[in-house]
Amino acid sequence: MPSKKTEREKEKERERKKEEEQQSIEDSHDVFTVLEWKAPGRPYKKRSRQYYLTSLLIMLLVEIILFLFSQYLLMVVVLALVFLAFSLAFIPPRDFSYRISSEGITVEDRFFLWNELYDFYVKRVDGVETIRIRTQAYFPGELVLTLGEEETETVKKALLPFLPFREYIKPTFMERSADWLSRNFPLDNQ
Repeated sequence: MPSKKTEREKEKERERKKEEEQQSIEDSHDVFTVLEWKAPGRPYKKRSRQYYLTSLLIMLLVEIILFLFSQYLLMVVVLALVFLAFSLAFIPPRDFSYRISSEGITVEDRFFLWNELYDFYVKRVDGVETIRIRTQAYFPGELVLTLGEEETETVKKALLPFLPFREYIKPTFMERSADWLSRNFPLDNQ
């Protein structure tokens, strides 16, 4: 008789353990928000009048050269790019909502799962700290999270359990070229 009682107790113990495991599995699948904040959608720096005048002079020089070589379609492309640059420099960005959850990152209405993301690093653009998150896919390639009033360390601590942090990312040729141009030929007085 004692052996049957211990078997029943063992069976009850196994059932209790299974229920606890099932409960822990259900608890581990709960989606919870780690961090949430609002910040401008892109880094923004108010430009001076000199920026617009210098850009117009460079555009005119390029337009004259393209006109001499009868590249009319390319002239339209240059005009469109200058218009885009002026629009982005003149109109401040609206605030986006950013949310880091246990499942991924939400930027406005776009959601990115953790397995779609690769790693992250911090970069200062136009005097604004940004978190750059590289993606596995070619497009979008990189998510840029502006921090606004949020501390960089707070966002880093929220991301570290899910993504590796890179202290240094080697700049590409285009980034090095753009930095060199902006350093040696500034369009705006700093």
